Amino acid sequence: MTGKYASDPEWASIEPIPLNDGSDSGALPLATIAYTDDYIEATSYLRAVMAANEMSDRALKLTEDIISMNPAHYTVWIYRAKILFALKKDLKEEFEWLNRVSLKYLKNYQIWQHREVIVSCRDQFPTLPDRELDFLMEMFAQDSKNYHVWKYRHWLVRHFKLWDLPREIEDVEALLKADVRNNSAWNHRFVLRFGPRGDDEPDAGMPNGGAMGADKGRLAVADEDVIDAELQYAQAKILLAPENRSPWSYARGVLRAAGRPLSEWKDFASKFVTEKKKHDAEDGEDEIEVEVKSSHAVEWLADVLAEQVSGSETDKSEAVKMLTLLKEKYDPIRKNYWDYRIKMLDSFAVPYGVSASA
Repeated sequence: MTGKYASDPEWASIEPIPLNDGSDSGALPLATIAYTDDYIEATSYLRAVMAANEMSDRALKLTEDIISMNPAHYTVWIYRAKILFALKKDLKEEFEWLNRVSLKYLKNYQIWQHREVIVSCRDQFPTLPDRELDFLMEMFAQDSKNYHVWKYRHWLVRHFKLWDLPREIEDVEALLKADVRNNSAWNHRFVLRFGPRGDDEPDAGMPNGGAMGADKGRLAVADEDVIDAELQYAQAKILLAPENRSPWSYARGVLRAAGRPLSEWKDFASKFVTEKKKHDAEDGEDEIEVEVKSSHAVEWLADVLAEQVSGSETDKSEAVKMLTLLKEKYDPIRKNYWDYRIKMLDSFAVPYGVSASA
């Protein structure tokens, strides 16, 4: 084998282990991957040092080289972390290198898993790393809905208990100001305001997330001032983009957390669904035309009216009207679901907050 490792005196003591793709047994592999020669050589040396469980600077440099060629090679990331801890390296230097790699490979999961492993070292990171939140905002500037970065930020909040850190909510508000449809930022806001805050709390998204029925997702103790503020915030964002589902869903979660009914927002939702009289010139009669500015408001009113159905034909008729609008015009892809909801009105058995989007 020829290449930079084979010709490097530093690696003269290592006998590389070639890739075994099954051809040694005489059988040709069904499909071979067209690795570059540099990658084939580097990974053959990786297999050799891993087999010897070598913890050294040269092995660390080798992992960096392989990651530059294939950042999705998860085994090399695990080995790299093992070397860093064994050699008691300065993890702040690792952070600087990792930041450069992160900005180059935006959609790589292994980078963020490695970051968690590094930051979990309490000896070197007893508190939030310097400029960590600045770097995350730099990542969001590249892709504001990057799943791996958001997952890491959720972890960071739990690890360092940052729920009430002013910077957290400030960053979320900045991202929502830039893009009110950023559903990832809405989700993070909910985590900050209502997510579980202790190791003894379940991970279902709410302190009693394991509960069933009407109590599912309800806070044991709700701060009514926070609830009111979050509902007002959601309303303000809905007015900017009524067809944006995120703040509507957020408001459902807030009301559920407080144990409040959806009907609390009936008047607000009604502003987006109005009836107007339209004169028919042919028969001379007036017709009622429904003007809809938000299909999510129609769904909200359908749920509220369904909750109120208790023998009242008027409530039932209005609920059917909203559900029919969804079925025929605003959400026909779920026609069968809306038909089911209409049939359920006859039994008055519609549960609290039921919704296709819940």
